Amino acid sequence: MVAPIPSQITNILGTIVDPYLNKDLVSAKLIHEIAIHENKIAIRLQYPYPLHKISELKQRISLAIQTDWPGYEILLNIRWKVRHHAVQKGLKPKSAIKNIIAVASGKGGVGKSTVAVNLALALRGLGASVALLDADINGPSQPRMLGKQGLRATTQHKKLQPIESMGVQSISIGYLIEEENPMIWRGPMVSSALQQLINETAWAECDYMIIDLPPGTGDIQLTLAQKIPISGAVVVTTPQDISLLDARKACKMFEKVEVPVLGIVENMSWHVCSQCSHQEPIFGLEGGQRMANEFNLPLLAQLPLVAKVRELCDAGTPVVAAEPHSPLAEPYWEMAQQVAAKLSLRAVDYTAAMPEIVVEN
Repeated sequence: MVAPIPSQITNILGTIVDPYLNKDLVSAKLIHEIAIHENKIAIRLQYPYPLHKISELKQRISLAIQTDWPGYEILLNIRWKVRHHAVQKGLKPKSAIKNIIAVASGKGGVGKSTVAVNLALALRGLGASVALLDADINGPSQPRMLGKQGLRATTQHKKLQPIESMGVQSISIGYLIEEENPMIWRGPMVSSALQQLINETAWAECDYMIIDLPPGTGDIQLTLAQKIPISGAVVVTTPQDISLLDARKACKMFEKVEVPVLGIVENMSWHVCSQCSHQEPIFGLEGGQRMANEFNLPLLAQLPLVAKVRELCDAGTPVVAAEPHSPLAEPYWEMAQQVAAKLSLRAVDYTAAMPEIVVEN
């Protein structure tokens, strides 16, 4: 058998489509090296986002190549690296935080905080370094969902120290006040508190920061858009028309402030009966898909309404952390993969990787 040459291997790799980028491995520019020696074909790929199912990808590549070159051993080295992505005009990315992703809904009661915490934990589970900012000043819920309610954030060198839970660093107004105390603040005070939480916290370097936004399109959202560098947003809705109405407002708000929406997450897509496992679309069908089509956005996930997901969050052990290999957790892993991949398609901010030059006398 005549030995293959790199261009022939490249042609085969060009037939393999990444399901999250919707591009083949060649056009996605994922191939960094192809080396052929004796009966071994060594391929090095570098992805721009963390991968969930590397073993499946390796199997697809090996089968495709060995169909034409059955006598060759396939050696695959697949790595990933998250880069800084572009943010709003006039703002610079934060050096310690590669990408900030806002999770918004426009309406309360759609499970946005549950989506945000499971997204953060799933990205961490994929191997990324992750932070979570609870931006709901009036109704912080992330300390409880992370199992850290009752803890108080400390300061060191005039900086808040984030609290770590399940590998995710987080900060919330809930770490600074008693859980039962209401925050009776006017809009400017709330906006100022948000800026302090993000700018005066000693964040460790991370690939992603997830910001759990409060419902609505008011002061917090405006402050976020004008003052905080956002790489992308995720809009959460239910299939119900009332939820979709407010979710559309959230999409249009992000459009106006030039923050790219990465896609739509449809939560509570169907209810799963705890007794018989029957699935019932109690909030309607395909509302999230219709909205995604309307805004020419991807539908990132359809998440079921299951009592156990709520119970685990209330207990401080969200489903992705408590039962990572369960069917309940699978759609959250898929959501995280979709979010990371869609963000990786955005423009890269190369200036963030350049060292700052300081001239001293």
